[in-house]
Parts: sequence; C-alpha cells; structure tokens
Amino acid sequence: MSKKIFWFIGIVAVCVIGIIVLTNFNEKSVDIDYEGQPFLGEASAPVNIVEFGDYKCPNCKTFNDQMVPVIYKDFVETGKAKFYFMNYSFINIDSNRSAQFAETVYKELGNEKFWSFHELLFSKQPEDLSYEKVDLYTEDFLEKALAEVATEKETTKVVKAFKENKGQEAWDKDMSIAKKLGVQSTPSIYVNGKRFIGETYDDFVKMVEKEIANGK
Repeated sequence: MSKKIFWFIGIVAVCVIGIIVLTNFNEKSVDIDYEGQPFLGEASAPVNIVEFGDYKCPNCKTFNDQMVPVIYKDFVETGKAKFYFMNYSFINIDSNRSAQFAETVYKELGNEKFWSFHELLFSKQPEDLSYEKVDLYTEDFLEKALAEVATEKETTKVVKAFKENKGQEAWDKDMSIAKKLGVQSTPSIYVNGKRFIGETYDDFVKMVEKEIANGK
C-alpha cells in the first residue's frame, strides 16, 4: 500500500454524529487510562496509538482492513508503538451489545482471543450500509461468531459472563474516556493522547515519529 494514499477519511464517508472542526497538529496531549485495555504490541513500546471505533461503522471496517495492517507492520512489529482499540458505540443498540460482548471476551479469554474476535466481527460486517438501522449483532449472532474462534467451553464461559453484564464496566470506561476526549466520530485516532487530524498516512507517520523522538 502506498504511503501516499489518502487517509481513510478521504476514502469513504466518516461515521459522524457531530461536526468535526479540524484544528492543527499541536493539540495538547490528554491523559488516557490504558490500564486493562486490549492492545497489540510490546508493553514497553514508547508510543500509544488508540482507535475509538464502533463495530457497525463501515469506516472502522475500512480502517481495520486497510490501515491497521500497515500500522502494525510499521510501528507495532518494530516495537515503536502499541495499538489499542477502545469503544465509542453510537450507531445502534447492537453497537453497544457487540462492544460489551467483545469486552467480555477480553475479560474472560484474554488479549489474543479478543483480537481474533475483534477482527472476525469486522469481517462479518455486511456491505449493505442499510444494515446500520437493523439490530444485526444479536446475542445469538455474537455467540455463533465467537464459536468460530473459541472452543465450546470458552464460548459458554463468555456467554454466561455476558449475561451477567461483566463487559459493562469496561465498556462504560471506554465511553467515559471518549466523552472526556470529545470524540465525535469513528474511527477517531489518538497518538499519545493527541488527536490525529491529518489526511494521509504520511501525516500519521510524521506524528508517530515525532512522539517517538519526544520520548527519547
């Protein structure tokens, strides 16, 4: 993938619930509580990259399919950054349900299984965008999806915990962080607590490399 490709917001329409005002790259860093959050990479990596997303957002799927692999190769595999996913669910009731179910997977089965389920959910997102108004990610749907990447015993464990609302607290935490940051769209990307507002992958690389240099 060319590093000159326009950033994802130039490829497809952004999932927006408010007007986004683009400022500059010098936004102040905001403290984000990363404790207990699923992430990819080495714990010692100096830069924290966060995606706020909704499993029903088509732009999040585009980001997951096209940009995350590039970010992973350039920054996560090289030990320069950790990549986090945090929930900002707003499209429909099943946005909340799928997010809390995924949080339950993380809580009950750990980080590796979470990411397998995370990627699977995006792979199952329909191409017909009218589905956004439909309650697609039912509990039955989520259970069957998890069964594709987990054992029967693991799936049963997660479903039981989900019914006991064990993913609620983690989801509430994500939503609280998103509110504190003023997140208004998905995907929204933050690098060491600073909102990324560029348009190209080159812009993103420059921002991450600047944070790496600042940490030395």
